[in-house]
Amino acid sequence: MPIRTPPVTRALLIANILVFLLQMALHDSQPPYPLTIPFALWPLGPSPYSDVVGFEPWQLVTYAFLHGGMSHILFNMLALWMFGGPVEEAFGARPFALYYFVCVIGAALTQLAVLHLFPNGYYPTVGASGGVFGLLLAYGLLYPHHRILLYFAIPIPARLFVVLYGILELVLGVTGTQAGVAHFAHLGGLAFGFLLILYWRGKLPWKPRRTLRL
Repeated sequence: MPIRTPPVTRALLIANILVFLLQMALHDSQPPYPLTIPFALWPLGPSPYSDVVGFEPWQLVTYAFLHGGMSHILFNMLALWMFGGPVEEAFGARPFALYYFVCVIGAALTQLAVLHLFPNGYYPTVGASGGVFGLLLAYGLLYPHHRILLYFAIPIPARLFVVLYGILELVLGVTGTQAGVAHFAHLGGLAFGFLLILYWRGKLPWKPRRTLRL
């Protein structure tokens, strides 16, 4: 657990909470969905609904500040606070912000690709989980032997926790066992975060201007 919350993590927490409060104030869980319709992530292609414009480029970011309910935002903000602070302390503020939003956008692109290739209805995606899964991956790489309490009771090394969670998300996504959860967006956050860390470490063909000791 972080002793203090560094600035970018704190700003993300505040922004997510304020947007959720605005969702509740505007009754965004009911028609006409004043925030969900313009700012959630909608699938590519024409919308079947007259009151939904469909996909717009800004949704690649804005969807990550909307949430589908109290438990949804509580778990995401708890994870953002737990893993965001230590990762930001290691990365620095600007690389951390870049990393988080690369994971958010990568999760969105993955979700759009999966919905385009395997359409299963026309519905929006919301939540910060893509960015949070990227932070979880970074935490596992930075602090592989730190213990995470699984179900708040079972201590497990962070690296093993990331691997097991990734496998679980893949199984749930392929089998469609847990409907209503964007498992492939979670995997996209993991994958894009991993690629960015490899890039920063100079492990990809495209060499960064400077490497980070991660």
